[in-house]
Parts: sequence; C-alpha cells; structure tokens
Amino acid sequence: MDSDVESNHSGKKIANKSVFNILVISIIGVSLIAAFFAGSFISLKSEQVTKSELNNAIASLEAKISKNQIPAQPNIQPIKISADDDPVIGSQDAPITIIEFSDFQCPFCARFQIQTLPLILEQYVETGKVKFVFRDFPIQSSHPNAMPAAAASECADEQNKFWQYHDMLFENQGIWNKMDFTSAITVFKEYAIELELNQEQFNACLDSGKYVNEINNDLTDGRNYEITGTPGFFIGNEKLGFVKVNGAQPFEVFQGIIESQLNS
Repeated sequence: MDSDVESNHSGKKIANKSVFNILVISIIGVSLIAAFFAGSFISLKSEQVTKSELNNAIASLEAKISKNQIPAQPNIQPIKISADDDPVIGSQDAPITIIEFSDFQCPFCARFQIQTLPLILEQYVETGKVKFVFRDFPIQSSHPNAMPAAAASECADEQNKFWQYHDMLFENQGIWNKMDFTSAITVFKEYAIELELNQEQFNACLDSGKYVNEINNDLTDGRNYEITGTPGFFIGNEKLGFVKVNGAQPFEVFQGIIESQLNS
C-alpha cells in the first residue's frame, strides 16, 4: 500500500513538473513571438537551440519567477540626441521630443505610423506637450526601395508637404513594396501628382539624388546612437535624457514614458 502511495505521489510530481515545463516553454514561445512582432530583428534558428540550452532557459525563467523579479528600468541615455534639421510636427516649445528613426519600406514602421502615431499626435502633439521628429534609417540590404522612398519624401518636404507624402508612402506600402526600382520611382512621382506638388521640381529633385547625403547623415547618426532595427525612438529632452524604445510598441508604452517625463 505504501509503495502504491509513494508511486502515486511520484507520478504526480513528474506530471506537475511536465506541466510546468510545458507552461514555461509556452511562455518562452509567446515571448519570442511578441518580440518579433514588436519589430525586433533578432533571428533565432530552431536547429541551433540544443536541449541543454533549452533546459538552461527553463531554469533561468524558473529562477526569475520564484524571485518575482521587478522588470528592468527603461534604457535612459543622458546624451544629446540630435533632431538634425529633419521634419518636425508639433510646437517647437513642447517640453518632450520624440525622435524616430524609420524606414518607409519596413512593415513594423508602417504599423506604428498607422496604429500608434495618430494617438500620440492627438493626445500629446496637438496639445503642445510633444514634438515629433522623423529621421531616415533605410535598411537597404532588406528594403531596396526604402532609400528612393526616403529621397522622395525629402523632395516633398522641399515643397512643404512632407507629412502628407509620409502618410501616402506608409498607407500604400503594400503597393510599391515589392516593385523593382524603376517602377517604384514611377509610383513615387505619381504620388507627387496626387498631392499637387510642382511635378517638374519634384521629378528633378528625385532624379538628381539631391538628398542622398542628407539621408546618409541620418543613417550615420542612427548607427552612432546604436539603432540596429526600425522603428527606433528616443523620447525626452537634453535635461532629462532620452529613453530609447525599440520596435513598434503599443501606444501605452509611449504614454507611460511621456507621462513619467512630464511629471519629472
């Protein structure tokens, strides 16, 4: 009888341990998926994950759960983050600045522009609390049309229609995303016609590559600030320092940081 009870208890322990391991593995999987859809560009190949590494990951997560650790604080960088002379929306006197490094061909950037930016504009930019700066960070190795798109937006900015052109590029990303270079350029010129830009001026600007050096300066600054993927953000001011935010995070993440800085 005792051996049966002991066997039963052992079986329950093994079952409980198996259930816990399955739960932990599920949490790890959900975390990886969440990181991917937040715009993180970390590549994880399943064949590279050994059983030992998985066990170590489980053990590490078990330790964190048991200690009920507090999440790490935001990455505050008390360094100067330059807005350069790039397009700005909002009051110049706004106490908080958001500087975005973005890629017009990046799907995560499009998601931020369509889902999150309108809320930031409504609640913080239009109320004078935040000004928003757009800087280019075209990742040409994976997004070959990102550089000409950035150049086209600069040409639109030359005629004071950057933000209208910016919105058109992101809203229609699915159309020009997979086009060849020549076709994409044609589409970018058509967008200029739709926005009633001076067509001759816009075409000459885009064909000449007039703003390529400006875009490369943004790229250099972004790399110096350790931007490795898009979108990437810096929120703050020179006095408070800047909080770095990676990926297309939900509005609540930006809201929490902005409110904390406004109350500092």
